[in-house]
Amino acid sequence: MNSRTATFSVPARLLHWSMAIMVMSMLFIGIGMVATVSERHVWLVQLHKPLGIAILALVIVRLLVRWRHGTPALPADLPPWQRTAAHLSHWMLYALMLAMPLIGWTMLSAGGYPVTLYSGITLPDLVSPSATLYSALRFAHTWLALSLFAVILIHLTAALYHGLIRRDGVLASMTKGQKHP
Repeated sequence: MNSRTATFSVPARLLHWSMAIMVMSMLFIGIGMVATVSERHVWLVQLHKPLGIAILALVIVRLLVRWRHGTPALPADLPPWQRTAAHLSHWMLYALMLAMPLIGWTMLSAGGYPVTLYSGITLPDLVSPSATLYSALRFAHTWLALSLFAVILIHLTAALYHGLIRRDGVLASMTKGQKHP
């Protein structure tokens, strides 16, 4: 394992940006699902389930890429509290990207709803049907989705701070693969 590298690897950057699109899409699809009772609801659910499983698979791949290739060090002049916040927010993003699809899958299992992928493959239930468990997991799924959105906004704000105010190369290391000082 290489814990520190000069810049983010190409696979890390590709996974980051493709997952950013997927996760943001997933959050808005989820909002649309709970906000409509129209015929679009079924279509949104059919998008939401396989996209969640794809995100689950890709976050595992992403963690393996991170473990294998490492990440660039933060700028040496970054205050300790910002350094700590950066590390915590990244691990919160990973934890939420893992937890959300697992909780969603478990929630659907508890509700007796199948998780079917685009190819017609139905995933196994993770738990037996339980209205009580379904209700608790639905509540958790909703609040963790809101938490994920908040952490993404913090992450985006920090990226813009590094790119537009500090201009320290942190944002460029993820957008262009450039080394930062």
